[in-house]
Amino acid sequence: MKNKTNIIFMGTPDFSVPALQHLAAQDDFHISLVVTQPDRPKGRGKKLTPSPVKTAALKLGLDVFQPEKLNTESAIEKLLSLHPDFFVVAAFGQILSQKILDIPKVFPINIHASLLPRYRGASPIQASILNRDKITGITTMVMAKEMDAGDILLSSSTPISEQDTAQEIHDRLGLIGADLIIETIHALIENRLDPTPQDHAKATYVKLLKKKDGLIDWNLSNRQILAHINAMTPWPGAFTHLGKRRIKIYKAQTSDLPFDHLPGVIFQCNKEGIHVATGLGCLTILELMGASGKRLKAAEFLHGHKIDPPTKFDFA
Repeated sequence: MKNKTNIIFMGTPDFSVPALQHLAAQDDFHISLVVTQPDRPKGRGKKLTPSPVKTAALKLGLDVFQPEKLNTESAIEKLLSLHPDFFVVAAFGQILSQKILDIPKVFPINIHASLLPRYRGASPIQASILNRDKITGITTMVMAKEMDAGDILLSSSTPISEQDTAQEIHDRLGLIGADLIIETIHALIENRLDPTPQDHAKATYVKLLKKKDGLIDWNLSNRQILAHINAMTPWPGAFTHLGKRRIKIYKAQTSDLPFDHLPGVIFQCNKEGIHVATGLGCLTILELMGASGKRLKAAEFLHGHKIDPPTKFDFA
């Protein structure tokens, strides 16, 4: 009987779950351990909540390991004792030491949500939307100590439309990554794939997003602002201020309505939405949230929050 390929999987958020599920479904693979972040406080009650990967792993009957720090001697001994052929890492959330990267018999493989070497780092999906790229994708790569700099194994692309949000691209790439990691490991086992070094001169880097990054700059063009709204949805959320009220905007579209107002001025409200002047062109807000905490269509919002144009969003 042929030995199964032994895999240790490392991941934490929703993005990682499809890859774990696809790997577990392969008859020729054995997942000997799932490594994920410790349970964290969540919600108003600060109740300890397992990561999506832990929840999925337990449903699959897999062993779960949740070290606060993976780069310890005891954790390294645990990984070594399982004699893995591969690590598969998808948004795990901890930096792996070279000592850990050297453990797998074949490769430690990372599933990264961009077409490397473009967008190394923490927020590649948001960056691709912010920069109004036409395509994005998934890259599987051999992990190296330097962040996202390892040799490329395979990549797969998907188009980005003007209405795609980060959540939609995230979900799509999670499924693409799940298929690509299966293809990658099979190709490596069958000696059909050689790692290709990245062109480091073409590398770009993206930082971890913060809440303040959601602030809308109405001086930008309507297309740039639309890309910003889509990139910040669902987190940290694109926001602006109307008087003392913080307004979060979820959905909008560009418009050719004529106007003669400064950027940030709401110049018309009707059944189509809330029309705002920008640095170039105007934007129609379709869905938003105010102090109520409920995501509302523009017409519903206006029913409870009367706006008398012209009035200006504060974006200083």
